[in-house]
Amino acid sequence: MNRRTSGWIAVALLVPASAGAQSDGRHFELMDVFGLEWAGDPQVSPDGSQVVYVRNFFDVMTDRARTNLWLVSAEGSRHRPLTSGTRSNASPRWSPTGDRLVWISSQDGSAQLWVRWMDSGQEARITNLTEGPGNLAWSPDGRWIALIQFVEAEPDAALAKGMPSAPEGAEWAAPAVVIDDVQYKNDGQTGFARQGNTHVFVVPAEGGTPRQLTAGAYDHSQPTWTPDGRSLIVVANRRDDAELEGANDTDLYEVALDDGRVTRLTTRYGPDGSPAVSPDGGHIAYTGYDDRLQGYSVTRLYVMGRDGSGGREIETGLDRDVEELRWSGDGESLVIQYTDQGVGKVARVTLDGTVTPLADDLGGTSIGRPYSGGSFSLAANGTVAYTLSSPSHPSDVALVPAGGQLRRLTELNEDLLAHKTLAEVEDLWWESSFDGRRVQGWIMKPPGFSPGQRYPLVLEIHGGPFSSYGPHFSAEAQLYAAAGNVVLYTNPRGSTSYGEEFGNLIHHAYPGNDYDDLMSGVDAVIGQGYVDEDRLYVTGGSGGGVLTAWIVGKTDRFAAAAVQKPVINWASFVLHADGIPFFAKYWFGELPWEDIDHYWSRSPLSLVGNVTTPTMLVTGEVDYRTPMSETEQYYAALKLEGVPTAMVRVPEASHGIASRPSQLLTKVAHILGWFDRHPTRSTRPVS
Repeated sequence: MNRRTSGWIAVALLVPASAGAQSDGRHFELMDVFGLEWAGDPQVSPDGSQVVYVRNFFDVMTDRARTNLWLVSAEGSRHRPLTSGTRSNASPRWSPTGDRLVWISSQDGSAQLWVRWMDSGQEARITNLTEGPGNLAWSPDGRWIALIQFVEAEPDAALAKGMPSAPEGAEWAAPAVVIDDVQYKNDGQTGFARQGNTHVFVVPAEGGTPRQLTAGAYDHSQPTWTPDGRSLIVVANRRDDAELEGANDTDLYEVALDDGRVTRLTTRYGPDGSPAVSPDGGHIAYTGYDDRLQGYSVTRLYVMGRDGSGGREIETGLDRDVEELRWSGDGESLVIQYTDQGVGKVARVTLDGTVTPLADDLGGTSIGRPYSGGSFSLAANGTVAYTLSSPSHPSDVALVPAGGQLRRLTELNEDLLAHKTLAEVEDLWWESSFDGRRVQGWIMKPPGFSPGQRYPLVLEIHGGPFSSYGPHFSAEAQLYAAAGNVVLYTNPRGSTSYGEEFGNLIHHAYPGNDYDDLMSGVDAVIGQGYVDEDRLYVTGGSGGGVLTAWIVGKTDRFAAAAVQKPVINWASFVLHADGIPFFAKYWFGELPWEDIDHYWSRSPLSLVGNVTTPTMLVTGEVDYRTPMSETEQYYAALKLEGVPTAMVRVPEASHGIASRPSQLLTKVAHILGWFDRHPTRSTRPVS
């Protein structure tokens, strides 16, 4: 038996016995994850009469998420598939008149553009691309489709001076790999990043050869047609030092179709994006902000003249990120998406900044954890289609006609969840012990909850750290609750959807007083009278993994902890993660060798000498965002300190550690197994 095999057998013993036991089927179980379905990218037809959406599901035999396109009428009838099978079908987009639909499909083995003629149902593949397409956009006359595609750069000449060639038939070692890019690896991609850039192309809607419109060592994205069909507005960073700035300083550019001429429209330092041209072609709306190198900046709404003149912010008074925008059919207003206190919303905004709510409870597309998100689309007649979120189900398709009431068009998980008792989600606010600031969280009580009993509590912490949870479905939290735990998930300071000031309370100070917010939340739940203080557990991933490791270095009140994909040593992280130009610049303000004390004071590794809590680590073996080396440092330190620990390495998993359904089950099962192994704070075993 080799060391690797024996290690995995030891780790497998952490899985709770209940994971494979017989069940009555009344509660949410591990294998139920494979039965979940959720709607994404709902696209309402131009006349508002029907919606095409991406129906996501898990294939239990291939252990992969799969997607197909489904169509449903605005009344909720005629719900039927447009594609089928276990290949990916995504990114549906209606032609301007609604007579055709284009989407990206891998049904022939590679990602290509397909078109369907809606009157006859005929379909045709219209491309033979060598790279995966994205950002599809129809021209106003329906003759062209714009897209983006990666273009590989020509490799540099060999660096090895005088390196001889191997004799014929010889078996020499593989040649050295030469890297000279700053961003030389990307999480979720195998191996090193390919050299090249993303460029804009146009292809005839009836099929043909794509024509490349942009060039150079710059990434271009989000192509948006002008109403006359003569130009595209694109987003790019075309600075000479673009590889050091990337998406931090993008501008809007106009690209002429006839000769490829590029004209810069915005000039400030900051990430301008999401361009939308008004129906009359006179104005361009967009999002962005003036970058002041803060950890978090609210993305705001702007409008300018067609030529880039007269740019101004539309003062909405929201103090929330504008995530998406569309022009109304009459060009008198914009429809935007934003998140407020963890809840997604759609609203109409006039050009003078008046905000009128249109839809609520948008989200539900993050299946594992209750992150905010979701998307919407807008018909010319003002009908809004969007992903409807609820704590009791993943996203469904909903529609709000202009001036009408919400219609829920789908119930994708009624067959799976209607007969099960799920944990209910309750809103909870408390005051932080640090400064009295109000903090929001959500409590999930286990099925069959009885107020007279005392339950274990699992504190689950979101990543980011600049992100937010909300009252959305969460497979992982439901599984924790189904195992008999009360679950608390929260939005401590630094979370988005509460305004720029709240988000920046952790600017150059994370982790920090977010710890106090979390401990005050735990105290608030204990104050409800149904939590056993000797059975407190804590877990979280990425930024939540940082805070979990920080917490066990600050307090011994938890019976056990599960640290997922953490940062342990900030100095090693900023030089090893896949965002080399970003993290030191925005999260610290100086490089490690310029102020090593700052880096060390915020590193959980600095507190490892205080840790007595049994602490397990869970990380993907090909995680390039919070690399495995971070986990290995903490594991070694805990071992040297004699703290009970285990390292769970998930093969072939990147930072999206639960991107495959079995990986989600693996993560949850091992965390529950670790908590079962350490049932109370007062009975900690000796390692």
